[in-house]
Amino acid sequence: MVMALHTYEAAAEERLPGPVWDFFAGGSGTESMLTAGREALDRVQLRPRCMVDVSRCDPGTDLLGARLAAPLAVAPMAYHQLAHPEGEVASARGAGEAGALLTVSMFASRALEDIAAAASGPLWLQLYWLRRREVMRDLIRRAEAAGFRALVLTVDAPRVAYRPRDAANGFAVPPGVRAVNLSTEVMAASHGSRSGESALARHSREQFDASITWEDLAWLREVTSLPVVLKGVLTGEDAELAVKHGVSGLIVSNHGGRQLDFARSAPECLTEVVDAVGGSCPVILDGAIRHGADLAKALCMGADAVMLGRPALWGLAHSGDAGVAGVLRLLIDQFEEVMALMGAPTVADFGRSGIAYPVCGRLPS
Repeated sequence: MVMALHTYEAAAEERLPGPVWDFFAGGSGTESMLTAGREALDRVQLRPRCMVDVSRCDPGTDLLGARLAAPLAVAPMAYHQLAHPEGEVASARGAGEAGALLTVSMFASRALEDIAAAASGPLWLQLYWLRRREVMRDLIRRAEAAGFRALVLTVDAPRVAYRPRDAANGFAVPPGVRAVNLSTEVMAASHGSRSGESALARHSREQFDASITWEDLAWLREVTSLPVVLKGVLTGEDAELAVKHGVSGLIVSNHGGRQLDFARSAPECLTEVVDAVGGSCPVILDGAIRHGADLAKALCMGADAVMLGRPALWGLAHSGDAGVAGVLRLLIDQFEEVMALMGAPTVADFGRSGIAYPVCGRLPS
């Protein structure tokens, strides 16, 4: 049975404990960024073309050497076992069934090897830069051995921002769930609940290296043969620096509204980043994706693909791998319909002539 995204969302909120739901759903500061990206995408209008042969539409695309059923990937999110007992193993099955890429968080609650064994689609591994580089190096080697195809370095989180819901709940990772790919020593602070404080914020201050600069990317490129993709780039200046330092891709993301409050939303930054890289590497939009039409809008603005965050967890909480696959297929089916109605039978047919902006609230062109 085909379900709407809001049905998955409602079911997930009903099934998950309140603090876990707040951890998934909440934002930083005033939580202004939770709606900013959605509002930005809603301002983008589609410009369809007529009398085009759309008897066959192909939503498939290639991304860093991987063939995808559509320009769609699951964004990195920690601790999938908070949503379902099978955690990332179920997410991998669901993503593979839908032909989507899965980005696995370094704070995954299932072993990289078990996730890879369950996957039929491509996997990327997300990293935060830890103070202990040997921990990162060991995790990268395991990912390489397990067949992961790229590394995603999150660069917008030198520390976890203040998230009022997590602080109010004294949120800590509950017993029975842990980041199993890292040692208990490294992850200890994330399990210590304190009133009025997020354990994850405390853990980030203890373990994340806030001193890294662009020059440190040389070390990461030396220790791996995998492509390195940066997640969290929101300006053309940083996009140019990323290309200069040899990255293989960029993810335009404001961390689901969970880091810098009052920033520009990811959709508002997309064309600036696309123009800055000038086609030298893929650019992916992460955040606020809720409809197949959003894929079309992102492609028209120059993105090569989009990443889906919270809705994948809604599907996971609803029905495990079947729910993840259901959410992804819903968006792919919607996107294929938009392709036909837009007069764009292939992903390559989307360009900036396919969108317009109202005079008020206009996004960068």
